[in-house]
Amino acid sequence: MSVKIRPITDHESYEVNHHTVYKDGFGNWNCKNDLSNKERYAFNQYENIVIKNPRFKKHTKATYKG
Repeated sequence: MSVKIRPITDHESYEVNHHTVYKDGFGNWNCKNDLSNKERYAFNQYENIVIKNPRFKKHTKATYKG
């Protein structure tokens, strides 16, 4: 199973396999649905590589295979 991540609004919300992950008022990432361990791991990788990287001006789609 692959995990697809698509930015909705950079630094605010992303779609992870059709689940919306968003940043709350406290700066934490939340999702109304429970993500699988694989989805959480893929989003954490995406956050470290893309979201926290100041060299990315526009965030890109990503697919993690495992």
